[in-house]
Amino acid sequence: MSKKPKPPEGADDLSPRLAADGSGGHDPEKYKSDGKLKAAYYDHEIERLQEQLVLLQYWIQSQGLKVLVIFEGRGSAGKGGVIKRITERTSPRITKVVALPKSTERQKTQWYFQRYVEHLPAAGEMVMFDRSWYNRSNVEWVMDFCTGEEHQEFLRSCPEFERMLVRSGITLIKYWFSVSYEEQRRRFEARNAEPLKRWKLSDMDLAEHELYVKYSMAKDTTFQYTDIKQAPWYVVPSDDKKAARLNCISHLLSQFDYQDVAPDVVELPVMREMPYVRPPMHEQTFVPQIY
Repeated sequence: MSKKPKPPEGADDLSPRLAADGSGGHDPEKYKSDGKLKAAYYDHEIERLQEQLVLLQYWIQSQGLKVLVIFEGRGSAGKGGVIKRITERTSPRITKVVALPKSTERQKTQWYFQRYVEHLPAAGEMVMFDRSWYNRSNVEWVMDFCTGEEHQEFLRSCPEFERMLVRSGITLIKYWFSVSYEEQRRRFEARNAEPLKRWKLSDMDLAEHELYVKYSMAKDTTFQYTDIKQAPWYVVPSDDKKAARLNCISHLLSQFDYQDVAPDVVELPVMREMPYVRPPMHEQTFVPQIY
């Protein structure tokens, strides 16, 4: 049996703090003995928050707001999970997700922020970046994909770039999902053991896990330069995925003084009759009726 890996020095400590009775000091109707949320309570809360997200999107559309939400953090920290829950009930025409692939050779010659600018929100839109320009100061720096000069230039220019976005009328909200070394390893091991999830475990994930401490250095340096008044970082502890999703969505909703402007119930029209004879059904090709 392999030994449980010891968290490296500098690892984030996000493990639940349990009370003497092992309850975590939480309501037993809502929390398990390890301090994590019970599934039933989570399901109730996520449904309630998703209803509010629908109301928020109507408000963003009606007021012509331009909202940009950035999700950053280590691999397996839960960014994709919370984005999925935000978009589950909302309209993709209003609430959009941007997850850019690796830069092309042409894009590498452009101004660094250029390929992100075209995805910024227009009036009445909320755009969510699943990783963003912060690749430069985190993944790229950790993996030596950028030079020291490029890294320093990013740290100098990023705060000014974001201040420009805010001055232009964009509401910029930045979330960092923080996961401990032990929990990240547990999630990677779970992915590795499940064939249907193994595609989630990339070579990049393995390299970042090995360089966990350097990633901590990257995060701390990023915050030092870019945790600005106009666009502060909000850290989401995510060892408990369910709690992280609820906390993040609840905080996102709290950033807006929105009102219920959902459309009223409409009267469905009756089919308009008109002279038309449809072709025979047997001339069409149907999928096999297996179910």
